[in-house]
Amino acid sequence: MTEPQRVRVTGPPRRRPAVRRVDVDEDTRLGEVYLGSLMRAQLSIAVRTLAVLFLGVGSLPLLFWLAPGLVHTAPFGVPLPWLLLGVLVYPFLFLLGRWYLRGAERNEASYADLLRTDSSGSEDEAP
Repeated sequence: MTEPQRVRVTGPPRRRPAVRRVDVDEDTRLGEVYLGSLMRAQLSIAVRTLAVLFLGVGSLPLLFWLAPGLVHTAPFGVPLPWLLLGVLVYPFLFLLGRWYLRGAERNEASYADLLRTDSSGSEDEAP
């Protein structure tokens, strides 16, 4: 006679059954519109951030070329180009990054609210 194989029971199974979840951005025209709107908003904030970065930091060499007297200016005993590019640029970059992040998070939050409103509205209309 063969002995039955012993099974150790430690609790409920840890794997959840696979549930197919259909997202709004998957294979629907409405999902494409919503996702396209989010992508355009994110691209817009990125382009505006890059434009501010270019105008703020990228134009400094042009400024020093057009006004060569600024190169020899030394507030606090530090040459102005060193002060601008070595010290003051970092708070500017930090604030610019913070501005970008807040804008991107705001876009995502409005997208999530839109999806939540759409899914709750479609549930209410169901019989």
